[in-house]
Amino acid sequence: MKFRHVITITVAAILAGTLACGTPLLACTTLLVTKGASEDGSVIVAHSDDSELFDQRLVYVPAADHEPGALRPVYYDACALGDRPEYHSYELLRYVGTHRGPTYVDPDQPQSIPIGYIPQVPHTYAYYDASYGVMNEHQLMFGECTDGTKIQPDPVPGKLIFYSAELSRVAAERCKTAREAVLLIGELIEKYGYYGTGETLPIGDKEEGWVIEMAPSPEGRGGLWVARKIPDGEVFVAANELRIREIDPDDPNLLYCKNLHEIAKKYGWWKPEEGKLDWLKTVSLGEYNHPYYSLRRVWRLQDRMAPSMKLSPWVEDGYTKAYPFTIKPDKKLSVRDVMNLYRDYYQGTEFDLSKGLMAGPFGCPYRYPGPMDASGDTGDPTARKKGAWERPISIFRCGFTYVCQARSWLPDPIGGVVWFGPDEAMSTCFVPFYVGVTRIAAPYYTCDTTKFSQKSAWWAFNFVANWAALKYSYMIEDIREKQDEIEIAEIESLKKMDEQALILYKASPAHARKLLTEFCENQANTVVDEWWKFAWMLVARYDDGYVNEPGKMAQEVGYPDAWYEKSNYKSGPVTYQKQK
Repeated sequence: MKFRHVITITVAAILAGTLACGTPLLACTTLLVTKGASEDGSVIVAHSDDSELFDQRLVYVPAADHEPGALRPVYYDACALGDRPEYHSYELLRYVGTHRGPTYVDPDQPQSIPIGYIPQVPHTYAYYDASYGVMNEHQLMFGECTDGTKIQPDPVPGKLIFYSAELSRVAAERCKTAREAVLLIGELIEKYGYYGTGETLPIGDKEEGWVIEMAPSPEGRGGLWVARKIPDGEVFVAANELRIREIDPDDPNLLYCKNLHEIAKKYGWWKPEEGKLDWLKTVSLGEYNHPYYSLRRVWRLQDRMAPSMKLSPWVEDGYTKAYPFTIKPDKKLSVRDVMNLYRDYYQGTEFDLSKGLMAGPFGCPYRYPGPMDASGDTGDPTARKKGAWERPISIFRCGFTYVCQARSWLPDPIGGVVWFGPDEAMSTCFVPFYVGVTRIAAPYYTCDTTKFSQKSAWWAFNFVANWAALKYSYMIEDIREKQDEIEIAEIESLKKMDEQALILYKASPAHARKLLTEFCENQANTVVDEWWKFAWMLVARYDDGYVNEPGKMAQEVGYPDAWYEKSNYKSGPVTYQKQK
């Protein structure tokens, strides 16, 4: 796969460069729930990392102190434009080195090579890391989705050194509030340059939520960005298409780079006589990948949260304004509501992926891509396609999903929780990780997607997801029952731990952190053990296509009646005479 570094100044050349490039298929769904829209008054940020067989580890990065004059290395992110051996950066191994704590130290692998440096700060905060920064010790949390933009330049050492993933990590290391993170990210983009795809990052803290969106600049240096505050009581959703539209200079809840209008005008992306600059239209060609690849998911989440709005799943084009920037949900959302939103494949709608020929006899919603399918950002929403699958929220190639909670009424170490679910959301269990821990359970940072291992949480959930495809309509019911059993119990356990930890925290924060660490380790290890037991139960229960239970083995359930009609079952050997 080749990628083109774009430094031309004509629009024609820019578009030509875009159409020639491809990107890794890191196409995610993200949302942010404000305090006034959540059931318990927490701020919630969620993200599904639809990253195929990439690096699926959840890593705890400890806080650190740094010497005066130290520099902070900036590393290339393979999630931007694919593997780059020259930087020792790969989709299967996102980073190797000593700058992000002991988990990333690997003496058997070459260390990642920086593409630039920025001044280091005296102290950096602890945070959870994955493909992007997740949540730090001050309850600052990040979502993410990739967006198509008119240009997608390569990194240039010392000149274009930042992508959104590394930007989120630097913000997690240095910031306590969402607004502070937005301003820092914007400053870094302008000063040190931005490469790769467009990006949308919802950023939440204990009190409020912001969205920052970024795109490369046709200048070949710096970068473009805008940010908008999310109104309290509302929910923001994004799915691989930029969501901020008109730029109103008088809007106090809107921030953007100082040269946005100048650059857009210079390169013919916007004309002042057209009125207010439309961010989406200015830097993007519209919807990512294919029509409704992005918008159907935005519709689905908004419609599920606010059915009273009666939003239509059909729109005029990828630049539609049919789906508002934020919505007020019909009812306030719990953290488990958000988890279940990510388990959606359009059930009960005309787009239900458990229906139709490709779902097979047992209603499997998986749609495996092949050579006829678009991959990554096509850069041209008007391109004619031979066909396309509906793109669900819960997709078979999801690497992990997380739901972060920031709870202002609790001290930071207790208030911040990352609910992490390895593999696809529809068949995972979300496990809680407090931000006040000092380490996490080994199965969650142990993952090599090239080698099956029962020591890995990701492989436990991935195995069940793949096994379920054999008899999906049966096994998904077992999975949902097990999810309910585990997650409801976890939520109750978390409430009790909140109370215990708070009492202990008032006397000794260090002892409280020890308690939280042991609790999270125990919860995570128990869930992984339980899930492997559950996996082997499914293997036995549905062996050879039967339904098997002790004392009631080999139940011949066959196929649904409709599938018999589609098959050659009726033309089988029911007579000695040749059938016409």
